[in-house]
Amino acid sequence: METRDSFLSKIAEEKLYDTLSLRRLLWGLIICFILVIVFFVALYVGSYQISFFEFLRALFRGEGEVAYIVRELRLQRAIGAVLTGASLGIAGAVMQNVLRNPLASPFTLGVSHGAIFGASVGIIVFGFGKLHTVGPQGFTIFKTYPVALFAFLGALSVAVLIYILSRLRDLSPQAIILAGVTIGSLFSSATMFLQYFATDVQVAATVYWTFGDLAKAGIKENKLIFLSFTIGFLFFMGHRWKFNGLLLGEEVAKSLGIETKRLRLLALIMTSLIVAVPTSFLGIIGFVGLMSPHIVRLLVGNDYRYVIPYSALVGATILLSADILAKVILAPRTLPVGIVTTLVGAPLFLYLLLKRRTI
Repeated sequence: METRDSFLSKIAEEKLYDTLSLRRLLWGLIICFILVIVFFVALYVGSYQISFFEFLRALFRGEGEVAYIVRELRLQRAIGAVLTGASLGIAGAVMQNVLRNPLASPFTLGVSHGAIFGASVGIIVFGFGKLHTVGPQGFTIFKTYPVALFAFLGALSVAVLIYILSRLRDLSPQAIILAGVTIGSLFSSATMFLQYFATDVQVAATVYWTFGDLAKAGIKENKLIFLSFTIGFLFFMGHRWKFNGLLLGEEVAKSLGIETKRLRLLALIMTSLIVAVPTSFLGIIGFVGLMSPHIVRLLVGNDYRYVIPYSALVGATILLSADILAKVILAPRTLPVGIVTTLVGAPLFLYLLLKRRTI
């Protein structure tokens, strides 16, 4: 009798698992479909008004001014939004896991501010930029790789500092957030200190960066963002089971053979990489890394086999949608997308903070 009951229970568990897996796969397909739709809307919407038929002609085989606007300017902007949103989404999901804090994200923990400080050091101190008179901006980075390296080092220093503080003092989740806000403010002050000694053009460039603007995404920038995202994505997916183990607690994870300290340190290094590269080019884009994982967990639960790739898809969708709003709110003028994401994300952060009183 016990054998029969255990057999039936096993069948029921397998059916439940298959149903849950099918539901998660279905949500993945839905998110992908929404992302594709939003991507084409982002290509269509802009300050330069074109008809739908002109858009289709320019997208597939047209030539001239409209084709250049759609296939060069808007396409690179949309690709930059997808890659940056995906990077921030994954970074937020991993940070919330390794720091055991649902309010953690590159923006709330000050990692983005560290990246901006590092990039500012490269531009102001080492002069990795030049003045020009062509185009809408007056400043261009002409040594892209060194600036990205400095941004990575700035982001990494913040992430490692937060990790050291959380381990040495066994900080609570609330204290980790406060530490991140404090460290972010410290690096913002350091950036302003550098600006005090900079030229007017350099100050304008660094201040403009803090808005977060997808207009600065070009082919060269997107290639580097794609490279950093690919490295981070492969690393995180390769350790997806270990991240699931961390959800069970420190002692259980260690009993499963997971080197928790090493995993956390490597995870913070990789999140710093995938945050620093887009931030060094596009500026600070807040709250995408906070919103994406929470939306994904509502849909598919805490399984990091799904949380990691789906956070990338949702992050890309959120940032593309925010960019569309940035184009239409004050049309024909375009707002920096960082303003839009902050306006949407700040209320969500307060809601989560008030909802989770016991964290």
